[in-house]
Amino acid sequence: MSEPLKIAYSPCPNDTFVFDAWAHGRVPGAPALDVTFADIDITNGMAERGEFDILKVSYAVLPWVLGEYALLPAGGALGRGCGPLVLTREAGSPASLAGKTVAVPSERSTAYLLFRLWAAAEVPGGVGEVVVLPFHEIMPAVRDGKVDAGLVIHEARFTYGNYGLHCLADMGEHWEDTTGLPIPLGAIIAKRSLGAERLRELAAAARTSVRMAWDDPEASRPYVLEHAQEMDPKVADQHIGLYVNEFTAGLGEDGYAAVRGLLTRAAAEGLVPPLGPDALAFV
Repeated sequence: MSEPLKIAYSPCPNDTFVFDAWAHGRVPGAPALDVTFADIDITNGMAERGEFDILKVSYAVLPWVLGEYALLPAGGALGRGCGPLVLTREAGSPASLAGKTVAVPSERSTAYLLFRLWAAAEVPGGVGEVVVLPFHEIMPAVRDGKVDAGLVIHEARFTYGNYGLHCLADMGEHWEDTTGLPIPLGAIIAKRSLGAERLRELAAAARTSVRMAWDDPEASRPYVLEHAQEMDPKVADQHIGLYVNEFTAGLGEDGYAAVRGLLTRAAAEGLVPPLGPDALAFV
C-alpha cells in the first residue's frame, strides 16, 4: 500500500466540509491523505518551499509555484458576494485610508491582491504601511486602535459587528462590478511530479468529496465543528454556504477566466510575476 499523500488545508469550515469524505477514507478509490491544518499564509509558504503533495493556497501565490505544482480544477474556493472586507473603527470613505496603516492576512493572498487593485482605483495617493497579522488577530487590532484598518476574510464577514467595526468597502463587490467575474480566493494545487494520471485522480477525488458533502451535510458536521475554533454552528453553516459552490466542484470557463483576470491585472500592477500562456492548464 502506498504512503498517504501529505495535504495541508485550513481548519475553516469550507475546507473541512470539502475534504471530510476524502480525509476519512469515504471516497471510493481515492488515495489516503495525511492531513495538516494550517492557515493560508502558512500553506502559501509551504507551497513556495515545495513541502507537501497537495495544498490549499491563495490564488495569488500561483505565479510563484506553478513550476512545481499544478492547479486542480476542483476543491477550491471562488464565488460571488464573498470577497474580503476593509474594516475600520469609524464609518468613512475610501479616501480616508490615504496614508493609513492597514493590517492584512498575507501579502501573498488573493485578499491582498484584490485590496491593492481596489486601493489603486479608490484611495488617492494610496494607503500607508501594510502589516501582516494572522486573520483572527486583525479585528481586535482594528478595534483596539493598533492599526487604522483591517482586511478581513472568512467568517469575519459575519462577525465584524461584534467588534463594533464598520465595513468601509467590499473588495469582492469592487471586483465583480469591474469584471463581472467570480472572486478567486483559494486554490487546490498538487505536485506535477505525481504524474498526469495521479493528478487526474486527485481532481476526481476532490470533486467526489465535495458532492458527497452536499449529498449528506450532516456527515461532515463533527469534523467541521471540531476544527471551527469555537465558531457558532450557524456561522459555520453560513461560511460553507458562501464558499462552497459550483466553482468548488469544477472551475469551469468563468472560474478560469476569473483566475486569469486577477493574476493578469495584478501582474500589470507589478504585484506578481506574469503567468505563462499555459500556466493554468490542467493535465
